[in-house]
Amino acid sequence: MADRQQHHIAGILLAAGAGSRFGGGKLLHPLDGVAIGVRSARNMLAAGLQVTAVVRPGSDELTRLLHIEGVDVTVCANAADGMGVSLAHVIAHTSGAAGWVVALADMPRIRPATIQCIADVVSSGALIAAPAFHGERGHPVGFSAALRDELLACLGDEGARAVVKRHYAEIRLVASDDPGVIFDIDRKEDVPPPV
Repeated sequence: MADRQQHHIAGILLAAGAGSRFGGGKLLHPLDGVAIGVRSARNMLAAGLQVTAVVRPGSDELTRLLHIEGVDVTVCANAADGMGVSLAHVIAHTSGAAGWVVALADMPRIRPATIQCIADVVSSGALIAAPAFHGERGHPVGFSAALRDELLACLGDEGARAVVKRHYAEIRLVASDDPGVIFDIDRKEDVPPPV
């Protein structure tokens, strides 16, 4: 078991944003009857990943819903300082992983098969992996544990962009027919009507 733990790819769900452009409460807003943040988590779980979500203080209802799904949740006390801080926090919380697939909780349409593919590419040795839909790089992004120290140093709103930029030539892009990799929800008008 310990050996398996050393070599697994962990799923990370970044769920600590304020959702200010949405007007607050974005990750609890329903999409086809399920909270946006929960739907994003379910996609990662369906891909077979052990998922850890990072949330901001006061996210009690989101934490409760994610726990019901089987997601480990960690609270980043200074999440207001930006996505990079939240990412560094959750990377530290998931030490021992061979790599990570990092997804944004406001991207609820990514297919589990896409997430699994990115995990497999990292597992097979890629430093960074990401899907590309019609040539546009999307999410989630996979990172090898070789980048752990760089991810732990992330700050501000940049998230992992600086790490990706530094290793741009080493990104393994995976052509994808999944439009969910570039679909995110920023404002209420981005929420598709119920199906």
